[in-house]
Amino acid sequence: MNRFQRFLYKLRYEPVSLLVRLRNETESWLAQYSRRASLRKLNIPRPPLSATDQEVMAIHWVHRIPLPEGRYTPGDWDTAQTLEQLQLPEDLTDKTVLDVGTWDGFYAFEAERRGARRVLATDHFCWSGEGWGTRAGFDLAHRLLNSKVEALDIDIPDISPETVGVFDVVLLTGVLYHLKEPLQALERVASVTKELLVLETLVDLTFMSQPALTFHRGRSQPFSLYRHWRLDSTTWFAPNEAAVIAMLEQAGFARIQRVHPKGNLLARLNHFLNVFLPFFNVQRNYRMVFHAWKSPE
Repeated sequence: MNRFQRFLYKLRYEPVSLLVRLRNETESWLAQYSRRASLRKLNIPRPPLSATDQEVMAIHWVHRIPLPEGRYTPGDWDTAQTLEQLQLPEDLTDKTVLDVGTWDGFYAFEAERRGARRVLATDHFCWSGEGWGTRAGFDLAHRLLNSKVEALDIDIPDISPETVGVFDVVLLTGVLYHLKEPLQALERVASVTKELLVLETLVDLTFMSQPALTFHRGRSQPFSLYRHWRLDSTTWFAPNEAAVIAMLEQAGFARIQRVHPKGNLLARLNHFLNVFLPFFNVQRNYRMVFHAWKSPE
């Protein structure tokens, strides 16, 4: 049976599996095309490579970190876009900053660039080798930037004022939905936050006003609407906006504001359309950014 005959067989007897495969291959191609297109806009190392460029290109980066001489690390994620969504204070002079789940360290180095007096970058899942990445990218960027950012391999359940101290600003980006105990994690983070927590997370059920979370069991979901969940085997919970706010309040934050997305009606409609498109989703996933303050004013 040749390829065309196999195609006809699947079209007749296994149409769902054929559509799923087509969906997966199309989304993978679109994701790769988007990454290549965005990287072409950056000055990433290209041949002929210097010794430093070879070090950079030998690492699989997730963050696009600005390096000396205008170069960038070829990360998978558009961290500049996420940075804009986070709405970090432009001036962090004399502030102390904790970056939880730092991975390659983009946000920690950015906080240092914005004048933070002290920055501590922490990770365990990626740095210990249990997750997708390693600490190699952080260490190389740290050296090339001549950075004074401190580094500590520590897991979130072990974070406390006794183990890391208390910080004016705490960053928790792309971490919450990977945790088995999201509320406990927010309580640990709250215990080391003096002023502001910047929380970025993947969300679900955004059309619901009642606090709710979807449970993903820490494994990939082959029939999920979202490509992220079909491929990622480390998602445990995906909260909606109301659940995030409720958990932050429970953790001890007095004032909470969603800062991204701002205009939410169109985004909610766009998200809701996924219910009616079981094979090709409207967007890869849906994320929100929250600022949570310890003080009510």
